[in-house]
This record gives sequence, structure tokens and C-alpha cells, in this order.
Amino acid sequence: MPASTPKRPRIAVLADSDTRWKWGALTAHRIAPGQSMETGPREGAQVGPALDGFLLRGRATPTPRQLEEVGVRADSLREVTAVEFLRTMADQSYDVLVLSLVGGGVQAMLHGLRRVWENRTSRPVVVTGYVGVVYEKLADGLLLRHGADLVLANSRQDADRFRAVYEGVGADASSVTEVALPFLGGAPYEGERDPYTVVFAAQPSVPESRKDRTYLLNRLVQHARKHPEREVLLKLRSKPGEHTTHIEELPYQKLVQRLDPPANFRLVYGNMGEVLDRTDLLVTVSSTAALESLHRRIPTVVLTDLGIRESLGNHHFVGSGCLASWDQLDAGHRPAPDEEWVARQGVVADGSYESAFDAARERIAKLLDRPGGLPPLTPYYTPATAPGYLPGILARHHLGPDGTPLPGAPAADKEPGPVRQVVRRAARGAYRHGVQRVAPVIRRMGEL
Repeated sequence: MPASTPKRPRIAVLADSDTRWKWGALTAHRIAPGQSMETGPREGAQVGPALDGFLLRGRATPTPRQLEEVGVRADSLREVTAVEFLRTMADQSYDVLVLSLVGGGVQAMLHGLRRVWENRTSRPVVVTGYVGVVYEKLADGLLLRHGADLVLANSRQDADRFRAVYEGVGADASSVTEVALPFLGGAPYEGERDPYTVVFAAQPSVPESRKDRTYLLNRLVQHARKHPEREVLLKLRSKPGEHTTHIEELPYQKLVQRLDPPANFRLVYGNMGEVLDRTDLLVTVSSTAALESLHRRIPTVVLTDLGIRESLGNHHFVGSGCLASWDQLDAGHRPAPDEEWVARQGVVADGSYESAFDAARERIAKLLDRPGGLPPLTPYYTPATAPGYLPGILARHHLGPDGTPLPGAPAADKEPGPVRQVVRRAARGAYRHGVQRVAPVIRRMGEL
């Protein structure tokens, strides 16, 4: 008699940008009860979780091109407002819900979900976390995520910091669960290729100023001119008009139009993992791509040209052994990462990545088997503890102080009509035009 097919766990992922969709969907596959690290989103999908994706409507809602570039598939995927999503969660039954949102979005969903599930005897395990390096707004972001059943920390260092913040304000820290970045992997680096390839991983908002971005671009082009035998790639996150997790006011595509780069310099898009497959030297200011590169043991440089500053995020790499300048790179310097630092960042190049999500899966399984079901969600922020902060966060998502939809919130009983779709696209386009064209002009006028 054939063995019975195990039930596929049902997981929902709510994300508000392309990078958060990537993190959320990959995390869903990693933490699915009964799954293993070998069961990924591309291989073995038929035995993986049943994954339903929801994209929160907003300025950074990913375009079809961005979703294709991420390369993560779902059984279903649709765009929703916060209220539409909550109404869906009131009717649907999932084992796990991954909230892959900015902190305020997570907080709003926790209060909204508490409300829609108040009369249910069972609910999903709610999971949240961060898409990469946490180098700013640590307390703010963490407390906005408090209340989820699991708050994932991508490294041992983050887990320690997260618990310290929660315990320091008297909040329950048991939700903090150490994992690793879900998108690490790929073939380990085996030595220089032909041609030798240098990749600069650009970031949408780091650095912000035209002067600094132009400087970095000029140095990259100069490196290409000094080393004509090399291939020098500028890896971009989005095309003009698209948004990612962060706003990009000065796309490198526009800045490079004023230059005359050599033939061995190119702009590239696509999945970061595929770009790393041909990389001999990864250069960045503070991108999470540095951790992906270190995981593969690819030579990796975090630039110091603009200083080592919290506003740049490269202060996170102090002690890594990866800090260097373009002058040093032009002269042939190759960094040697500090193994202890790397291990504390969840960059488990020693092979232990296979077990990095075991604790999360075990915790989720125990919660799903909890007698009597799970208790109501209990965020740290409530109308009593943060009366001057919480209502504004909830109102941005059309929710009242008790988590119920405000009057006039978007309806969920029908798809938007053609006119509403046109208006929405126009509004989003106007927002992006304002960010990339109007805002810089106003800023320059203010500097006169």
C-alpha cells in the first residue's frame, strides 16, 4: 500500500516590497513545519508548503518585473489593502502567517488580526523579522514587531540584541528566535574566473546625496578604466520608476548617462545569487549582498571612502575585516574576513546552515500542537501603553485604536474596477515622479 502523502502546511505571506516578498517567501519555505533546508522554493516545491502571497498596496508594491527577478513562486499571489487582507484572514485557515513588512505595518496587522481572530478557537502562528542587517531604529522597529509568536533574528548577534531590548522594557522576549538569512546559498567561490569580475552592489538610499553617489560611480568607472582586463558590473536593484524597500531619488542609471564608461563597464539587474555566481570581488557600502557574498567566501569589501558612519550602515561591519577604500582596491588589496565576526552574523559558511532554521521549525510545531490553541496576540504597544503613538500607526492602515477598520476603509468584496485601477496606477506614478524628480529640485532650492 503506498505511503500516505503528508499534508502540506498552509502558509500566508504578507509583504510590502520586492525584497520583503523575497525574504518572506523564502522564510516560509525554511520554517514550514516538517520541511528541511533541502526543500526550497525552486526544488521540491510539490512537497513544500502551500504558499499564498499577499502584496500590501503602497508606494513600493513590486512590479511584475521585480517579482520575476526575485524568482520565488507562490500558489497564489495578489495585491491587497490592509483591510482586505484582514478580512481574508478572518475567513481563511492557515498554519503559519509571515508578516514581511516595515515595523508600522507589522504593528497594525497584529492589532487588526487580534481583532478579527477574537472569536476563533484557533489561529495561525504569526512570524515576523527583518530582511537583512539591522543597523538603525533597533528599539523602534523591534517594539513595533512585538506581539508576533516568533520574531526572527538573522544572527546570534541580533538575537542577543533583540532579547536585550525586549527585556529592557519589561516585554516578553520568548518570541525571539535565532535563524539565518533565508536567501543564503549558492556554490562556494573556487577562485578567479576569466574575465575577473568586480561587482558593485548598489543600494537605493545609501548614500543619499548626489555628490556621494556620483563619487562612488566615478570610482567604479575609474576602476574599470585602470583594469581593462576585468569586467566591472554595477548591480542595480530597480529600474527608474520602480521602488524597493527604500526610496531611490537619484538612480545610478541617470547619473551614469553623464559619463562615458569603458566597454568593460556594464549595468546589470537580475537575481543577486545569479550575479554572485560570476563574481570575483563584491564591493558595496553596506548592502546585505555582502553577507550573501561572505557566505560563499567570495572576496568582499565594504567601502570606507565616505567614512564609517551609522547613516551609511557600514558601521555594522566594524570588526569584519572587510572594510577598505577604492584606493586600496585599485592597488590590489584583497580583504580577509574575520571568522569569529562572520559566524556571529549568521553567515554560516562552515556548513551549519543546514540546521539554521531547526529551532524555528520546532517552535512552530509546538505552538501548532498547543492544547487549546494559541492565546490572543499581545503586542507591547496598546492604547494604554502608547496612546500618543499607536493610533497614528493604525490609522495609516485605515484601522482604529481597537484594530477595527475605520469608516471609509477600502472594501474587500470586489476587485477594483477599470477606473479605480487607472487612478491607482496614475497616483503611484505621480508619487514616484515626485520622489525622483520634484523632491530633489525642492531640496536643491532649499540649499540656495
